[in-house]
Amino acid sequence: MTLEIAENLLRVQERVRGACDRSQRRYEDVTIVGITKTFGPDRVDALVQAGIENVGENRVQEFLDKKPRVTMPCRWHLVGTLQRNKATKVIGQFELIHSVDRIKLAETLSRLGSERARSTHILLEVNTSGESTKHGFGPDEVADVVGRVDEMPRLELDGLMTIGPFTDDLVRVRRAFQRLKRLKEDAERALGRNLRHLSMGMTDDFEIAIEEGATLIRLGRVLLGERGR
Repeated sequence: MTLEIAENLLRVQERVRGACDRSQRRYEDVTIVGITKTFGPDRVDALVQAGIENVGENRVQEFLDKKPRVTMPCRWHLVGTLQRNKATKVIGQFELIHSVDRIKLAETLSRLGSERARSTHILLEVNTSGESTKHGFGPDEVADVVGRVDEMPRLELDGLMTIGPFTDDLVRVRRAFQRLKRLKEDAERALGRNLRHLSMGMTDDFEIAIEEGATLIRLGRVLLGERGR
């Protein structure tokens, strides 16, 4: 299993390098987050042994059940939707939460962080495709939300995240990623500082995301194969 995952990772790394070369970016500026939703702790260990240092989970309860059984050290990311009633369970648990999609959620994380004296690094999720099935702030909301969230105690705003449109139209996919990059640049000008991350790109579109500026790509199937459930 570890060998298969390692071979998958080598192929992915070559594709990442190619996308970086095409866009005149440094390979070191793109981080692969291995998404382990529905996979057991043995697969997480195998992924880390293969060379992945950042592991992403979609569901808080699955993460809490899985983490104690993972033996390899890694940095955990939450990439799925976070319900406010689960927010109390994530403080201090994740390197980065990619999916802050509501002001009330940000306020809850800020309050809990203040109560526990723990800061949480977050990304704001933006619905750049306009698809009703997706979570996230509308692009027109981002400027206001960035300013409000940046002032909240115990929250560290590190950037923006989006999920590309579910389509074979690669022009639409690229436009969605370009839009997120422009929103990040607008936010940086408003804040007067750089934001570290653009989290965008998954198995089917990560090369386009890299070409458009992604610093974090979220990869599951291309590394681990099809999910068991």
